[in-house]
Amino acid sequence: MGVLQETVFEILHNSENVADMIGEKMAVNEAFHFTIGNMRIAVDDGIFVSWIVIVVLAVLAFCLTRNLKVTNISKRQAAVEFVVTKLEGIFYNTLGEHGKEYVPYLTTVLLFLGLSNIMAVFGFKPPTRDLNVTIALAVMSIVLVQAASIRRHNVFGWIKQFAQPTPVVTVFNILDIFTRPLSLCMRLFGNILGAFVIMGLLEHILPIFLPAVFCLYFDFFDGLLQAYIFTFLTGIYIHEAIEDPEPKEKKVKKKKKKAVAAETAAVEA
Repeated sequence: MGVLQETVFEILHNSENVADMIGEKMAVNEAFHFTIGNMRIAVDDGIFVSWIVIVVLAVLAFCLTRNLKVTNISKRQAAVEFVVTKLEGIFYNTLGEHGKEYVPYLTTVLLFLGLSNIMAVFGFKPPTRDLNVTIALAVMSIVLVQAASIRRHNVFGWIKQFAQPTPVVTVFNILDIFTRPLSLCMRLFGNILGAFVIMGLLEHILPIFLPAVFCLYFDFFDGLLQAYIFTFLTGIYIHEAIEDPEPKEKKVKKKKKKAVAAETAAVEA
């Protein structure tokens, strides 16, 4: 208990150092830059680490999908097919029959986010702690959602969806186009940045043992969980966008049932 008190007092005494450390963890730094003519183009560390993640995933995909066979498959191919089937199965039930073509996209984003969120384990700053990266991912997903809706229902049907289930909620449905990407990016950004800062504080308090224990949650479990939540919500939005509206026949039948029920109630009264 005495050691813990001394540690707390030391942190409070060195609060300026802690604040500087938190600021350093939250800062987005320039990784490198290059010039084209008179124009200087800077690449920050979030974008640079994103490129590393993309290259790693591309190399893994190339190496693991070479020499695939239909019969007498290797153990490597069997393991890859098992993992891919499990990953795709996460989204099949969410998207439904008409959304199968979007499963590869969601699976790819899940792998990208999953690896990006745990990059702190390998000594890199997670790119998803950069708001620019999460905004780009959120906007890309919402654009896909709207494009899927237009592809499924055409432009007129897409516009008509904003007045469903009742024209009263049209304004709120339009606002969803802007609030959904904001919610997606801020949720991902806030959780990953918060976990990254907390791990930095733990390393400052007790750099030997404590970070290794909490790393299992903040760097692995929470990172993979946030990747799943992001893609799962995107899958739900796509499903809502491509689902068929209620057929007119069913609406007519419902109205008839209500009319018959009302007449029956009036007769009984």
